Amino acid sequence: MHKKNMRRRAAAIVRALTLWGSAVCAVEAHAGVAVQVLDSAGQVVPNAVVYAEPVGGAAAPAKAPRQIEIEQKNKTFIPLVTVVQTGTPILFPNHDNVRHHVYSFSPAKTFELKLYSGVPGSPVVFDKAGTVVLGCNIHDEMVAYVQVVNTPHFGVTDHRGTVQLDGLGNGRYTLKAWYFTMGPNQAAVQQPLEVQGEGRATIKLNVKAVPL
Repeated sequence: MHKKNMRRRAAAIVRALTLWGSAVCAVEAHAGVAVQVLDSAGQVVPNAVVYAEPVGGAAAPAKAPRQIEIEQKNKTFIPLVTVVQTGTPILFPNHDNVRHHVYSFSPAKTFELKLYSGVPGSPVVFDKAGTVVLGCNIHDEMVAYVQVVNTPHFGVTDHRGTVQLDGLGNGRYTLKAWYFTMGPNQAAVQQPLEVQGEGRATIKLNVKAVPL
């Protein structure tokens, strides 16, 4: 009887250790990295696009695109800066009491939504990586930016110039940052990123931050 109880206790300990190890691996497999973007003067940069691409030819995990919106309100695109993964559909609802004519001539996505009010019948699918500059053919002051990336690990910095990139597995990545005052053909600034669990990173851009 004593030996039987000992075997049961040993089996329970093994199961507990296995579950603990699985939990640790799960946490490590879905690490998060807090990234802060600074400008040339060392000031924080809000509205900067940040994304991480796996190194070594590893494919980024597939992620079903989720439709998002860029609205028009008070003759302004909201938000000013958007980042999406390739294949994402974007809807452009017009919440103004005047009609807008949304367009882009950018190579990454050329499209036109002729004069309309309300919500268009279908979204625009952004299916090629690159920078897309949005405008309104009626109101020249209206402008916004969409950065299309080939990775699900992305975000836009907040008022503190910080963004959290979650779901990163341990390994090597290329960390990239782009800002809307950079030229449309200017490549994102990049630097290596080594992920081993939760972490932090800072990336500096040769721009002057525009206050929110």
